[in-house]
Parts: sequence; C-alpha cells; structure tokens
Amino acid sequence: MKFQFNNYLDNIMKTSNDYLLKSLSKKEYDNLLDSLKKERSEISTEQCISFFNEKYTELIKKKYQDEYTYQDDKINNFINDKSSNLKVIWGDCLDSLRQMDSESIQLMVTSPPYYNAREYSQWKDIHAYLEDMKDIIKETYRVLDNHHVWVFNIGDIFGNPNTKTTSVWGKQRLPLGAYFIKIFEEVGFTFVDDIMWDKGEVQSQRQKNAGKPYPFYQYPMNVYEHILIFHKHRHDLTRFPCPRCGSLKVNGNTQTEPGIQSWECKNEDCFERSESNRGKRFSSKTNIVQSIENRIKDNEIDSELVKKWRRDILKFSPVIKINSKGENILGHTAPFPEDIPEMAIKFFSYTGDKVLDPFAGSFTSAKVAVELGRIGIGIELDTDLKQGVINRLESAKTMFNDIHISELDLSKKKKINRQL
Repeated sequence: MKFQFNNYLDNIMKTSNDYLLKSLSKKEYDNLLDSLKKERSEISTEQCISFFNEKYTELIKKKYQDEYTYQDDKINNFINDKSSNLKVIWGDCLDSLRQMDSESIQLMVTSPPYYNAREYSQWKDIHAYLEDMKDIIKETYRVLDNHHVWVFNIGDIFGNPNTKTTSVWGKQRLPLGAYFIKIFEEVGFTFVDDIMWDKGEVQSQRQKNAGKPYPFYQYPMNVYEHILIFHKHRHDLTRFPCPRCGSLKVNGNTQTEPGIQSWECKNEDCFERSESNRGKRFSSKTNIVQSIENRIKDNEIDSELVKKWRRDILKFSPVIKINSKGENILGHTAPFPEDIPEMAIKFFSYTGDKVLDPFAGSFTSAKVAVELGRIGIGIELDTDLKQGVINRLESAKTMFNDIHISELDLSKKKKINRQL
C-alpha cells in the first residue's frame, strides 16, 4: 500500500502497516489514518515520530477504555471541560470513581480519612475500614493512567480496632501504613517508596511528667506520617512504536520490571542501532511518561525542591488551622500541607496533566495542581465543607467549577462488583 503523507509518516507506515492491519479493526485503522492525515506535510522527522506515537497511543488507550461500560458522560464531560482547571466534585468517592473513564487521570495524591480518628471517619471496626479503602483503591487502579503514580499520605494511629473489645483499654498502635501497602499491592500497584514525614514536636505532655519511669510503660510519641509512593504498571502486550524511528516493527524482549513489557526495534533503518546491529530497546513506559517531548523547560524541577526531598525522612510543620481566637480558619479538622502535593505534582506529572485527590477535604491538592499548571480535581463527600471550600478557593483567587454526583443505582453497583 502506498501512502501520501509526503513526510516521514510514509516511512513509519511502510514498516508498521502489516501489524496495524492485523491488530486493528477496519474502523480503528481508518480513524488512525484520518488523524494522521490532519497533520501538515512539512513537519520534521522528529515531529512525525512524536505525532504517530501520540495518535497511536491515544487509539490503544481508547480500546482499553471501551472495555469498561459503566462510565457516565456527566462526570467525564465535567472533568474534560476546558472552562476551568479546578474541578470540585461533591459526592461519594467510590461512586464518583466508578463513573469515570478508565486511565483518565495522570496522578493521584491524597491523605485519606484515618480510621476513627475524626468525627467524619467512623467505622464499626478496622476490618470494615480497610475493606472500604480497598474497594476505593481498586477503582483508582482502573482510573489512574498506565505507568503513572499514586502518592498516599497516611499516619499510624493509636486507637481501638474494635475487633475484640470496645473498651477504652482496647486501644493499641494501628500500623495503617503497613496495612495500606498490603492493600495497594493486592490491588496491583507496585510499592516504590516510603518517605517519613517528621511532624516535629507534639502537643501532648505525655512522658513530660515528673513521675518515676518504670519498665514496660515507656513508648515514644508518634511524630511521623508515611508518604507512600506507588506505581501502576498494567501489563500490556500491545506493541508500541520505537521512540527513535516510530516503527511498529518490534519484537517482545522481556519485562524490565513487573508489568513493564520491553520491546526491541527490528527496523533495519532505525536511527539508533548498537555496534552489534541490535535495535533500540524500550517499553510503553518510555513512550508514555519518559518521552523527550515531555521533558521541556516548563517541566524542569527546581534544584531546591530536589534538595528538600533528597532524603526519605523529611521534617516540615503540619498546617496551622486554628487562629488566635480559637477559630478554624480552613473549615477542616485535618487539612493537608501543601508540601506533599507540591512534591508529588512536580516529581510525578507534567504540565496539563489531570491530578486527582479522591478525599479532597479542603481541596489543597487540587489548588496546588492548578497553581503548577495542571488540572486539579477533587472529590469530597461532606457538603458541610462546601462554603469553607468556596471561601478558601475564592480568597486564593482560584477559578473553579463544581458538580454534584448522585449515587450509582444498586443494579449497576452489582454488575460492577461481578465484573471486578
């Protein structure tokens, strides 16, 4: 077949066409050709490679997204609406996620409600809490884009698991960080890192008294929280084009790490071949999140931020929410420090990416995302916080749109649960 792009796209299609005809339906193939024809003919070879990779990757993602049939146009149109870069979603977190398109979010960052630590986060026992959290995390795996990152801030707490007794004497250390690492791994995420946030001096006066200390009674105060880093690598055997020549004439190589399929370019005319005439080795991760085009000036990370986060134990103060009059100036009992979303957004996303906080609270993550050139999205169940959130965002001169998402009907929930 002869192509008439009058640029390097003709070379890409010459080496890729056989695979495209085998792997795509006629409609998909025609749509790809139509999208490629819209590009002007005088673009450079590098631009042709980047353009083909972009359009082909979009097509492959759309094929995967179409496998999920419970999304709702209302929430997805709202998220994709370009009239505002900050999206406030009022509704149940799990229901909202279940209505979102698959692999439509490029970064997630949050601090979830801690088990029975606040009046708004009460569960019968620790098992019920973890089961609810697992349902939500399982859905975030579907919604998070492939080869992208989840940043999850959680603190170990001192509380009663309510599994044996409800007495006040039943309190014990609950290692929520360890519990959540296990949940994330069971769902399919890869655990990458645990950054310890040193919150500094605590307000409690315990162990400062003048009494005599005795053995078996001395335990330290909890002054840390976990900032857990997870990667999503959904194993995909779909071929991806060589990042150096754009060809789909590639062979499967191996897995460079669990979930990341490696490929080797077999195009003899590739611009990068080894001394032994081996082709370029790469993965879908290379094309999706590590392309040279994404590493432009707007995405450079300033050296001071890198220096601040170079150690896995980091000290910065929690948010001060109570003013001198004893008033909560943020309207939330557990506000999120901007340090965490700033690091997460700059380290693990590009400008223009969608950043989601499924437990938005005072919408700090979404606000920081917009300030850093991303699209900030937050989901919050507690509408009592609405006026406080509006006041905060307006005082920060942040433009936003909001939407109320209704619960899924019971029949749809049952179908989703069967599918999962």
